[in-house]
Amino acid sequence: MSKEIILQGLADAVLEMEEDSAADYANQAVEEGIDAYEAIDKGLAAGMSKAGDLFDEEEYFIPELLLCADALNAGVDILKPHIKVDLSAEKKTKIVIGVIEGDTHDIGKNLVKLLMEAGGFEIIDLGRDVPPQNFVDAAVEEEADIIAISTLMTTSMLNMAKVVDLLVAQGVRDRFKVILGGGPLSQSYADKIGADSYAANASDALRLVQRLTA
Repeated sequence: MSKEIILQGLADAVLEMEEDSAADYANQAVEEGIDAYEAIDKGLAAGMSKAGDLFDEEEYFIPELLLCADALNAGVDILKPHIKVDLSAEKKTKIVIGVIEGDTHDIGKNLVKLLMEAGGFEIIDLGRDVPPQNFVDAAVEEEADIIAISTLMTTSMLNMAKVVDLLVAQGVRDRFKVILGGGPLSQSYADKIGADSYAANASDALRLVQRLTA
């Protein structure tokens, strides 16, 4: 079975909410020697991204997304032990991540967390509906490098700005990169509130933190 077929099979399994199929294709990827991170990124995560698009288009709803996430996790559980991590790094980049206060949608955040962990980053997950001060406190306490904040709600966007304002008020803004993610956001909004950058999806978020920490 070719790599292209396996990657497509992984993506389709997630999109079609088929846990057993996701596990089967993940095992096949391991047997064929396909890079485990690539299988997650271009297979499972690609399928989850399409599921997110269907959610935005109101063809999928929360129950479908949860089933897609179950299929994704079934594949990840098999692939994750085979990810090649550079153990020579002296210190892992540490990222505080969470969904801002006012929003409980965390599937996108969880996918970003998954890819970043697979990429070798250390993640401190604050969960969802997180007050702005909690991001600041966690970043300072954990001596993090990056603060990653997400929302799908336009009504929560102002709380993202509060995180940056608090960092400035406490004199620690220059210690952290602040990145944003979520459907209603854009780079222009990130610029407006003084954040460093914006990622459109999980794969973009991973590439962004790799660039910021290169």
